[in-house]
Amino acid sequence: MLNSQFKTLTGFSPLSWQSRLFSEYFEKGEIPAAVDIPTGLGKTAVMALWLIARARGARLPRRLVYVVDRRAVVDQATEFAELLRQKLDSPEAVDLKNTLELGDRSLTISTLRGQHVDNRGWLEDPVSMAIIVGTVDMVGSRLLFEGYGVSRKMRPYHAGLLGADTLVVLDEAHLVPPFEKLLEAIEQGANQFAARAETDRKLIPPFKLLSLSATGRERAGTVFRLEGSFDVPVGQRRDLDDPVVEQRLIAKKSVTLLAAQSEKLEETLAVHAWALTEGGKAPIRCIVFCNERDMAEKTKGEIETLAKGDKKEGRPAVDIHAPELFVGARRVLERVDTAEKLKELGFIAGSDVPLVKPAFLIATSAGEVGVDLDADHMVCDLVAWERMVQRLGRVNRRGEGDAKVVVVEPEPKPSKAADTAFKKPEVDRTDKDRKAISAFEASLAQARAFRSPFDEASLRRDEGTIDASPGALRDLKKHAASDETLRKLIEAATTSPPLRPALTRALVDAWSMTSLDEHTGRPEVEPWLRGWIDEKPQTAVVWRVYLPVRTGGSGATKKEIKEVEAFFEAVPVHASELLETETYRVADWLKERATMLAKKREKTSETYGAPDAETPNAEEASERALENRAPLKGGDVLAFVLSNAGDLRRALRLDDIIDADSDVAKRKKEKLEEQLLGATLVVDARLGGLHDGLLNKNSDEIPHTADDGRDWIVQSGSSAQSGKAGSSAQPVIRFRVRSISAGQ
Repeated sequence: MLNSQFKTLTGFSPLSWQSRLFSEYFEKGEIPAAVDIPTGLGKTAVMALWLIARARGARLPRRLVYVVDRRAVVDQATEFAELLRQKLDSPEAVDLKNTLELGDRSLTISTLRGQHVDNRGWLEDPVSMAIIVGTVDMVGSRLLFEGYGVSRKMRPYHAGLLGADTLVVLDEAHLVPPFEKLLEAIEQGANQFAARAETDRKLIPPFKLLSLSATGRERAGTVFRLEGSFDVPVGQRRDLDDPVVEQRLIAKKSVTLLAAQSEKLEETLAVHAWALTEGGKAPIRCIVFCNERDMAEKTKGEIETLAKGDKKEGRPAVDIHAPELFVGARRVLERVDTAEKLKELGFIAGSDVPLVKPAFLIATSAGEVGVDLDADHMVCDLVAWERMVQRLGRVNRRGEGDAKVVVVEPEPKPSKAADTAFKKPEVDRTDKDRKAISAFEASLAQARAFRSPFDEASLRRDEGTIDASPGALRDLKKHAASDETLRKLIEAATTSPPLRPALTRALVDAWSMTSLDEHTGRPEVEPWLRGWIDEKPQTAVVWRVYLPVRTGGSGATKKEIKEVEAFFEAVPVHASELLETETYRVADWLKERATMLAKKREKTSETYGAPDAETPNAEEASERALENRAPLKGGDVLAFVLSNAGDLRRALRLDDIIDADSDVAKRKKEKLEEQLLGATLVVDARLGGLHDGLLNKNSDEIPHTADDGRDWIVQSGSSAQSGKAGSSAQPVIRFRVRSISAGQ
């Protein structure tokens, strides 16, 4: 019966391990501590198992929260949740849907992208089943009463519904051990954190955690794994007798480790990627992973340069698909379009799209997790072991090809301080010199540690390449369980989990007092989500046409502050409007754009028409308003800095950002960075600075915004796409714009 119900919901039969997980746990209303299954074997299908178990009366939580650590252009969990919703509404699933007591309603979904982005459907009916897909920060902050982008009034509702009658599925749990420990504390701490009276505690449905991983970091409790071995006869291999499991475990992935051939790593990565396409002649898909976003952008540029050819060297131009950039710091709206491009190029597993020319995808860590990417071949720089395992899972994912993987080992370079220190006699070196040398030696040791798992004899092939198939990596992990030397070697190549603070009742009580604007015992929640790490602070940027600015207003008076906060409570920032990136990048970008606007203002005539008092509809009103608006002036408010709670930190004018005096300008920038830490920056659309969903200091174009009168994200069937002219689909969100005369 599981087979038919599973096939109805997903379109395919369950794998052997999925059937076993259902019968041993889900069907009995039980959840293992973790599921440790290699990449590419369908861990996301636990959603379907949960639905079927609930339909059969199993006592499992009614809400499933699927947490991914990266906010990518498209996430596998969202796609799968949408598929389940669509299939449940089909005639074939009528009986299954009736047992779930959904009636005429569809399964509630709230996800990171598409038509379900931040729709809060799960809040409207707490009794209904729901699937919520969120990031560590989105889900974690809400659990701790500090929901990012959530008003203080709504925070208790988010915390209450996420903290009770909820199954949290933590994908790739090895990436965020502090968050996993936080969830464990909540799961096991009902007596400590819940109602003090035992009779009240019994009324609250439990909170459950299921950790998913492909790299094998251990968690206390029962861990569900694949069973069986290829060393025994066919028919006795248990899970490995499943032909799909076998094909994916033995998927051919031949790794070659090479030293960087150029001072510029981007050149080496691009050259090897180009070589895999036989100079642009072979119509293959090649994914290039880079550790840093700047490196990814440079590598993309190098590939584009190679495709243009070189007449002096006798290399003709080659026609290739425009290389796609896959990074995290992109506005959510544009991620929807990028997702469609990846499908068109066949980079999403199962797309089965024939190519007539090469396609390149250049990705950062955003492509390592939560995305069902699949390429024919791969080039990447060498990083920590757990990340290499994830990257290797993004090539020949289905086991139907023969992937070539080139791993480039960047040679650590000494800093200027270390270089200077090395030139000094040892007796003349200061403590500062010794620290610089120690830092360089540590980077060398780390590079050697990252390589060491690939040197393991069990992975070596006769031809000198390395077997990186999921089966080979699984065997290596099993071997490490009984080999102390190998275990330590893999641990040294793996990122150490950061230190983290403990969760206490006093902290939970302080966070729960959401009606208080200030509380001395209420710290920022970030260390409880990610530990104490040296991570660059983040800022979210949003573009709007309409801002709560009075003519001649400063945005600084008490009345204006209340008006601004009330405005954004009425028209809150939607998740699809956000572009999240490092704070220092936002500050630099803002200063550059302000400087360019100031220079442009000096050269531009200031004769502009006034917007019409009345227009036939919102779209025309928006277009005319945009055409007639004057450019920003020095005293104009161009942005608002909002806290996570929606409180106004500061209203920014052009004159607050730039200054002719370099010392004053420096102080202004430092103050700006401080205020932008962890904040949301809502800017006037006239500021521009956005191209293809990425910050671009040179872009003067006024970007498409959620309030410009045009459709923002439109719903089309079971998927979503950014609003396009002539679309007949329904918009997911739309601001109603009405222009009135002063005094009305």
